[in-house]
Amino acid sequence: MKFPGRRNTKHYFPVEDKQRSSFDDEINRPGNVYVVGIDQLLVDIEIPVEDSFLSEHRFKKGESFIIDDALADTIYWKHKNQGTISGEFPGGSVGNTLHNFSILSDSPSVALGTINKNIELGDYAFKYICNTSSKVNLSYLQPCPRPMGRALCFVSPDSERTFAISKGCMNDLSPEFIPVDVIENSAALLISAYTFRDETSPIYKSTLRAVEVAKNANVPVVLSLGTSGLVLEKKKLLLDFIPRYVSVIAMNEAEAFSLTDIADPLLATERLLDMCEIVLLTVGARGLYIGALTDSQQARATKEPLHTKAIVDYNKFEYSRAMRRGDCQGEILKVYSHINPFRGGPLMIKNTNGAGDAALAAVLHDLSANLYHRIKVPNSPKHSAKFLTYSSISQISKYANRVSFEVLSQNSPRLLRGLPEKEDGLEEAYWAK
Repeated sequence: MKFPGRRNTKHYFPVEDKQRSSFDDEINRPGNVYVVGIDQLLVDIEIPVEDSFLSEHRFKKGESFIIDDALADTIYWKHKNQGTISGEFPGGSVGNTLHNFSILSDSPSVALGTINKNIELGDYAFKYICNTSSKVNLSYLQPCPRPMGRALCFVSPDSERTFAISKGCMNDLSPEFIPVDVIENSAALLISAYTFRDETSPIYKSTLRAVEVAKNANVPVVLSLGTSGLVLEKKKLLLDFIPRYVSVIAMNEAEAFSLTDIADPLLATERLLDMCEIVLLTVGARGLYIGALTDSQQARATKEPLHTKAIVDYNKFEYSRAMRRGDCQGEILKVYSHINPFRGGPLMIKNTNGAGDAALAAVLHDLSANLYHRIKVPNSPKHSAKFLTYSSISQISKYANRVSFEVLSQNSPRLLRGLPEKEDGLEEAYWAK
């Protein structure tokens, strides 16, 4: 479980020499640390369109919504025959995050969801499997007779993305297919607010069962929010659900505003920390914020200049490691870190889809690395208190920022490779802490 960049390798789990991947169930190997995610398995189909196309179909720009399978087929084959489809990628917010986590950590993850029972060469399910890291364990998926879900991603001239979802079997995961022991022994359970869209669906009931299992086993639950429209629609449910189950929450500023009614990202983060322990809030061209809880006895002051925005000296304790509310012995502090885009952002942004999922994968890597190190070196001073993360929130923000940059620089919502072992000389100071 290594980390990229110039960090002290004796503490950062250097991976052994690469070998061929085995078909064996990696999660049951002694010492392995993994994360589990529940996802509506989807194939993303990117189609460049004019704004007039969205108006013609009454699609709300920038939102995600459900369309029937027949309309999806009509649109798909029209653009397929015209040769105007720019790409077909394995998708799904949780699926992207699990893939990126396994690429970054070279460690297993487990996907829970549904997939077409009869997979044929070249079909959607085949493409999904072929373009997902071999470290993502798909053996716990529920087979279904219907095809996989599709997300038609309409890319407007201004690069805004609008998603029309054709459900297929994506919501058919039944509670009986939730592997209790796999969740109980995981480093984290990752879920998405998209599974809350239809409260009558099997996957909604399966998600509730999974989070109950995680809560009883003291496994952190990580929630990725959907679009701002979905958050508004499910706001009451989410405000009740998050304090009860969630340790880590990830979103962009539009979703944060929909949930909290607070436009300022720093104040929205402060509000959300009343409900959970870690907040990842991406703010596009202005980078990202991470907020967390820590114990006053374990708080570490930053060595960087202090910054004031909506909160005075908000980064004063950004060198602190996150802790769960129940593990704090002294006063509970809210700590914050903000970082601007790595290198100012890519010279050319080829794809904004998946940047937030990539940042969350970096956070998951750090959470799981903390558990890995605690298992391997239980008497280490790193575990003098019960921390949730291995690194400080300042270091995690750099890592998340760097991974987002990598996705923004490529035309795919998933990492095509890991990060370089060592950045060039211009970035040496970026990792040195």
